[in-house]
Amino acid sequence: MNANGEAPVLQAEGISKRFGSTQALREVGVRLQAGRCLGLVGRNGAGKSTLVAILSGLFAPDGGSVRFDGRPAPSTHDVRAWRERIATVYQHSMVIPALTVTENVFLGRPRTRSGRVDWTGMRRTAAQIMDEWGFDIDPTARCEELAVDQRQVVEIARALAAGTRCLLLDEPTAALERSAIGTLFERVRALTERGVAVLYISHHLEEVFEICDDITVLRDGAVVRDAVAEELTKDELVSLMVGDAAPADGFEGTDGLEGADGRQQPERPDTDARLSVNELTRGSRQGSVRGVSLRVAPGERVGVTGLLSAGVGTLGRVIAGMEPADSGEVAVDGRRIRAGDRGAALRAGIGYVPADRAAEGFVPMLSIAENETLSIARRLSSRLGVLRPEARRRAAAPLAERLSLVASGLDQPVGELSGGNQQKVVVGRALIHGPSVIVAVTPTRGVDVAAKALLLQALGEEARRAGAALVICSDELDDVMAMDRIVVLVRGQVADELTPPYDRERLIAATEGIEAHDPGNGRAGDEHDD
Repeated sequence: MNANGEAPVLQAEGISKRFGSTQALREVGVRLQAGRCLGLVGRNGAGKSTLVAILSGLFAPDGGSVRFDGRPAPSTHDVRAWRERIATVYQHSMVIPALTVTENVFLGRPRTRSGRVDWTGMRRTAAQIMDEWGFDIDPTARCEELAVDQRQVVEIARALAAGTRCLLLDEPTAALERSAIGTLFERVRALTERGVAVLYISHHLEEVFEICDDITVLRDGAVVRDAVAEELTKDELVSLMVGDAAPADGFEGTDGLEGADGRQQPERPDTDARLSVNELTRGSRQGSVRGVSLRVAPGERVGVTGLLSAGVGTLGRVIAGMEPADSGEVAVDGRRIRAGDRGAALRAGIGYVPADRAAEGFVPMLSIAENETLSIARRLSSRLGVLRPEARRRAAAPLAERLSLVASGLDQPVGELSGGNQQKVVVGRALIHGPSVIVAVTPTRGVDVAAKALLLQALGEEARRAGAALVICSDELDDVMAMDRIVVLVRGQVADELTPPYDRERLIAATEGIEAHDPGNGRAGDEHDD
């Protein structure tokens, strides 16, 4: 009961869940009160996703109970009853690409009029929701035509259209631009003011402190702290999350010359370019690039950042051969790569870490060893073309160890791993063939603070060790703050180029294209207009 004697909108007590030999949850309890936002935080593998699945009715717990407004939760077989009580926006998109925006928003809950599906009314409602959020998304568009951030908006719109009193948001800002994140927070506050209970999951701790009233910390499948948000500092929260495994020095908020590995950054290499990008242009719904040129020397680490619509991810995909260019060229060590040919890019030595690990990064039913060695399978095969599992395991083991991969063994299917450990497999696959160029698009999205440091360190060390050119394309500033230099894209064009020491506020202003930089830290960056 709360102070007014009301039962929580959602109450889970003594929740335990085991998968094989892994104890995912240990007698976990959470309470969602009407009109309050509860932040659920913890490292990858702490049990957050399992708890969300149980609270959403996808899994039945091995022990414990879930209650809504003091009454027992329905059976997991009664999907409609669960959807009437709780709406969930998941970390990875759950929209059906072949369906329209309207069809996805009302999926499983069609509105009828006079015994017929009311398509006109549903399209009107979907348009009103999009309008209210300030998003320019056509309700009749197929979701396969939308950018990643637009699909996320459809997910949120579906939850809002359900009108439930309990909303679970699992990494809801992962694919949103900063302006859209502000809109999301405004909407969450409006929902809680109307009595909706919200569970908010995010690895961005500044978001948790900004939007959440209360915080529950999970570690190793158990609750280690419940507190009002105002009672905790960020440092205390990180300590509770990671225990003895504190983040690497120099990662959180690096402002000076130290890199993700905590070592002093050397001067920018003055050698021939390992990667050359010349006047690259590519039109894309996910953000176009226009006339972008970039040179990266051996061992150099370059961050490319900007808003999602600025073409940051598109640039990374074109360089990696995942998309063709409309014009311009990409070259490795002076040799031009055929545009849009991932095989040619791989043969030229370009390793790639995609933004969407679930869609592009791994094959869930294959093992860790099989996923990591996909790009070097031919190298591991015998003269007769036989590829032995032991050869895969021997090749995959060193990177798995360097990346501190948490798994039951290298034969475990990647689909069974936590999101952070899946991302480690994706990074391992990009590094295993000893690339000359490493392209990583938002490589730390959806991973915890300690894993972020580890992944950035591994990418940086590989670049230094092998003399590879590292390009990290990300709208997350922590991904690029430890780079040797940062290239800022605004509306698809290079607007600024910065070198350490970096000022976070100035960098944010640069990505918005609204502030001029002093001559001592890159080119002047005037406001950019279309």
